[in-house]
Amino acid sequence: MRLRSLAAATAAAALLLTGATTASAGGHHHDDLGLTRQDRADLHRWAADTWTSFVAMTDETTGLPADNIDATLDPATRSGYTSPTNIGAYLWSTISAEELGVISKREARERLRQTLATVATMERHEPSGMFYNWYDEATGAKLTQFPTGETVYPFLSTVDNGWMAAALMVVATAEPSLRRQANALLEPMNFGAFYDADQFGGTRPGMMRGGFWVDPPVNQCTQAGTVAGSPVLFTCHHYDITNSEPRIASYIGIVRGQVPPAHYFATNRTFPASCDWDWLEQRPVGVTRTYEGLEVFEGAFTYRGMHIVPSWGGDMFEELMPDLFVPESEWAPKSWGVNHPLAVRAHIEHGLVEAGYGYWGFSPASDPFGTYSVYGVDAIGMDPGGYPSDAEKTNVDAGYEGCREATNPTPTFGDGVVTPHASFLALPYAPREAVDNLRNIETVLGAYGDGGFYDSVAVRSNTQAKRYLSLDQGMVLGALGNVLGGGVLHDSFGTRQVEKVLRPLIGQEEFSAGVIK
Repeated sequence: MRLRSLAAATAAAALLLTGATTASAGGHHHDDLGLTRQDRADLHRWAADTWTSFVAMTDETTGLPADNIDATLDPATRSGYTSPTNIGAYLWSTISAEELGVISKREARERLRQTLATVATMERHEPSGMFYNWYDEATGAKLTQFPTGETVYPFLSTVDNGWMAAALMVVATAEPSLRRQANALLEPMNFGAFYDADQFGGTRPGMMRGGFWVDPPVNQCTQAGTVAGSPVLFTCHHYDITNSEPRIASYIGIVRGQVPPAHYFATNRTFPASCDWDWLEQRPVGVTRTYEGLEVFEGAFTYRGMHIVPSWGGDMFEELMPDLFVPESEWAPKSWGVNHPLAVRAHIEHGLVEAGYGYWGFSPASDPFGTYSVYGVDAIGMDPGGYPSDAEKTNVDAGYEGCREATNPTPTFGDGVVTPHASFLALPYAPREAVDNLRNIETVLGAYGDGGFYDSVAVRSNTQAKRYLSLDQGMVLGALGNVLGGGVLHDSFGTRQVEKVLRPLIGQEEFSAGVIK
């Protein structure tokens, strides 16, 4: 099998089941998505209702959002904890809400100023400038115990600090009156603290660690090390997959000169296509290319007539959340510009055809039958355990050609679990399909409340996760800020300085992704 030209592949990726979408190949031309007046009215209404959930989640004194809240929006049901990611989501959602006219410029400034003032008082790891993972949203105090009584071992997370830094960069650009305040919080954050320069003995650039503890955790694998001369305990794992949400931390570290640019090519598109890696659910295809002096196996998975660079779980969050800030399809047309629309197409075809759910969009979210769970299109994820698309946790295994036989190549899927934030992330790439999917989730399933779409819904049993999460609501408002707000997050994050560093770096790459001819 051979691939069509990249341009043809990108265009073909937009030819979904219901016909050609009106999204451009690059996916980030926010004024030519072919949305009707009614589409825009619905999107704006969804934005306003989503913002209502943020208001309900946010402590009136500190300006910090809770991690989650019940669908009743009763402040008494706030989670009692928050994270750097949640705070970042609230900051960039405030920017989007202002841009969309949901709130006034004055209200936006007051909210942002209040939150930034509280963040300035929060305890952080001084040698790295990084924030801990959990705080009390009502006081801003670092947590050592969750409201349930469970012990918290304060952790410094690479990816969570990435989202906080991204939000601070957005605020600094979008609200000039708050630039000094935002930059004062951003400046001490050194992403070099997470970068493992010695991972390969100095023979090639290393990867980002998952994070570190300052005090010994319980039942965790750790490696002793130092950050700015201060002893820490690093995670034993590194973020070794390119197509995953930690790349936002890599982008920021590279832009700020704290991580070498070649680090971007140290991570794996897929693991090598050899029997040593046959625990993967399929054998990747691809070629090896050289960038920045590094040989990179441009691997891809095969799914329904497409070659796609997989994420770990095959979910929309890993694929598209960094794309809210870095216009990846525009800056890297031969890699992300091909892969993003293909991943969206895979979600649509899986939900509507392969599994026959009648709905699509799979991503980690509240579990309709529990607390929280991961969902994805397993066939385009590298996790051998699989991010399932259904409540039954159905795993797909196509075998590893030449090494082992398939164990479950054509499964029967059960009660599919979709999350609305996945459809919002997909808006730039399949606007017609995304809007129609969301309308059906609202009107047919009724998975909608005063704070917007419920976090997820199991579609066959219509079991709804009647909760709102700051992270997921932040993805909704972030996507709408770009689609309806003229690319406000792209413009605020992707400044000329950022573009000068990142665009030539990521733009040189060519994925082994495309439509199979």
